[in-house]
Amino acid sequence: MTTPPTGTSVVRAINARAALRLLLDRGPLSRPEIAAILAVSKPTASHLLTQLRDSGLVKSDGNRDGAIGRAAELFSVNETSAYTAAMDVTPERISVVVVDLVGTRVGEFELATVDGETADPAARVREALTGACAPAGIAVADLRRVVLGIQGAIDPTTDRLRFAAHLPGWQDAGLSAMLQEQLGVPVDVENDVNLVVIAERAHGVATAHDSFAVLWVSDGIGMGLMFGDRVHRGLTGGAGEISDLPLPGAPLPHEANEFGASGMQAIAGAPAIGRVLAEHGFDQDTPAAAMRAAVASGSDDATAALEEIARRLALGLSAVVAIVDPDLIVLAGDIALAGGERLRALVQRHLHAAVVARPPVLLSGLDENPVLDGALRLALARIQDEVLGTVSGGQSRSQGDDD
Repeated sequence: MTTPPTGTSVVRAINARAALRLLLDRGPLSRPEIAAILAVSKPTASHLLTQLRDSGLVKSDGNRDGAIGRAAELFSVNETSAYTAAMDVTPERISVVVVDLVGTRVGEFELATVDGETADPAARVREALTGACAPAGIAVADLRRVVLGIQGAIDPTTDRLRFAAHLPGWQDAGLSAMLQEQLGVPVDVENDVNLVVIAERAHGVATAHDSFAVLWVSDGIGMGLMFGDRVHRGLTGGAGEISDLPLPGAPLPHEANEFGASGMQAIAGAPAIGRVLAEHGFDQDTPAAAMRAAVASGSDDATAALEEIARRLALGLSAVVAIVDPDLIVLAGDIALAGGERLRALVQRHLHAAVVARPPVLLSGLDENPVLDGALRLALARIQDEVLGTVSGGQSRSQGDDD
């Protein structure tokens, strides 16, 4: 283990990390610009850049032509010095994106699930990662960390995936440790809706709020919570598992052995929403398609169906609002987005009629895959922090020095 820096070495380490952070956030920059922003002398800035370049973390990035005098040499982060991967695991497929240290996507891959096949998690994750790493010309072992988003929650006391009966083969104890051992890369297994929370906070409709809840309405019902700018996971990792919330009219878990047949999932998951819509004449191929058809219709049947669905969603939300009093509720997931503004307004009206606190209800503004989006942001933040942590007062320590 490397001895922690002391004295002037501490100051050099702080300055070197600050210079690297600056280049991560704002680069490329010149020596004078770095010196001015960090309030250090130009010789000190030169020393910091030399140290970071010698460690392989910073590279020369050409020159910026100036109106007067010699062109300034620019420096930027060596993006190839670290890679990370984000994954989204669903019953249908595994999607993967690989990015470099500055967040540029260098590889993508999607691995479909074979119907009826019980998953070997490590084998499937390795196959998906290998496919995503290939375009960048790197191996899975070259990744610094993997963040895996999944429809369940890891219990930190057992490292077992809970709330995931729909993912056969993924429930053995020690899941994260097993994946890490077989891949040779640190693996963080994270709840999918928690990752949506991270993405909403970063660039969605919750950027101005550090305490809010995301209700995910899709095949399953899920919730993610953020308090004080931190994702709240709970003692056993199950915070926000609203699908099991007991509600009037829904069977209790011990009364229904079938997945999705109890709690809020039984009355507001995709199958239940699909039945409500079908009963009112909207029986398209999927609940999301039926929802879009109902929203587009001005019929009394459409109004009745949407009112009933909004009432059910608001019923579950009322329990959350009464307990945690969030600043904001965000509706996400394909069915919620299919309901659009019409469903959002109904949910807000029913919710505000049921509780004293009246948080606004907004639709998610995220594009593409919000789970993968959040996983990428979490993975990138973690590897950047790890790389910053390797910078010492004199030179960058290798990973082996900490073993």
